[in-house]
Amino acid sequence: MFGNTPPKLTTDLAHLEERARETLSAEAMGYIVPSAGSGATARANRDAFDRWHIVPRMLRNGPERDLSCTILGTEMPAPVVLAPVGVQTLAHAEGELATARAATALGLTYTHSTQASYSIEAAAEASGDGSRWYQLYFPNERDLCVSFLERAKTAGYSTVVVTVDTTMLGWRPADLDRGFLPFLAGSGIANYLTDPVFKGSLAKPPDEDPAMAALRFAQVFPNPGLSWEDIAFVREHWDGPIMLKGILSAEDAKLAADNGVDGIVVSNHGGRQVDGAIAALDALPGIADAVGDRLTVLFDSGVRTGADVVKAIALGAQAVLLGRPYLYGLALEGQQGVEHVLRCLLAELDITLTGAGYTSHRELSRESLVTA
Repeated sequence: MFGNTPPKLTTDLAHLEERARETLSAEAMGYIVPSAGSGATARANRDAFDRWHIVPRMLRNGPERDLSCTILGTEMPAPVVLAPVGVQTLAHAEGELATARAATALGLTYTHSTQASYSIEAAAEASGDGSRWYQLYFPNERDLCVSFLERAKTAGYSTVVVTVDTTMLGWRPADLDRGFLPFLAGSGIANYLTDPVFKGSLAKPPDEDPAMAALRFAQVFPNPGLSWEDIAFVREHWDGPIMLKGILSAEDAKLAADNGVDGIVVSNHGGRQVDGAIAALDALPGIADAVGDRLTVLFDSGVRTGADVVKAIALGAQAVLLGRPYLYGLALEGQQGVEHVLRCLLAELDITLTGAGYTSHRELSRESLVTA
């Protein structure tokens, strides 16, 4: 990187999107980047980070830093998890396989999306001996849900992350104006096309009638009736940790604890679901206060820098999930691009903590920040 040899990719993760636009098709960028409606929620996510400022402390660092943590039994070298991102072959042909390999190479946890371009089993094989979680979109047919969970358990996924904010897709004009939805073209539904329950509901095998298989997916995906009873159903069929992703209300967080959930992800889906929703970072402190030590609290939506990670943890998160930035790295350089993004984020986190006077993220608190 030094010696007058610049890196292939920028180390400024906030600018990776610009480079990715030069590589990806309009359809791919139109699906990956935009948010719901006017984009107000996505803008609010970044504005919320800008309102908080780190207060550095001096003359108190030790010679060593420790970023390690354990989240719901998963040991991690740093408080960063790869968020579930669907349809990754829109960015690169190897998609989730490259991402899973990159996560394992750095010792980080990979989260496999229900809407992945590769199956539960294929991603697990790519992950090797790395830690991995499975993200569940609860379908409206329970036997299919059970099949997903059983496959994930058999394939070595340790935690299930139930996304609760996407019982149907948000209003996304960029996709609507292009008439583009990858799932209906057969992309991002590999977990369904390889599932015995799903295939058993088809008149013909998916490879013989892919259009009908895609329409069948469209029938089972929407689940606007998702309720706490469904979360209890997941608990009946999953003996590992359960997290709910998409919590923005302190009341819902307390209900999650009351209903036996192990953790939550404070998230507004990167602004992709409800236009005009509260910024996830604005919701985080109240939720963390409401649940105390009853739940493990993670965070996503808008994380772009090491300083963002510091702010989220100071406001009550135990770790963050990173999404779009690693997808841009994937688009530009495949597995190596994902690894580059992750290394940059971890290095910036380490340097930011050091400069702010901390030897570990565990020392952060509300007193570490001030508001503008």
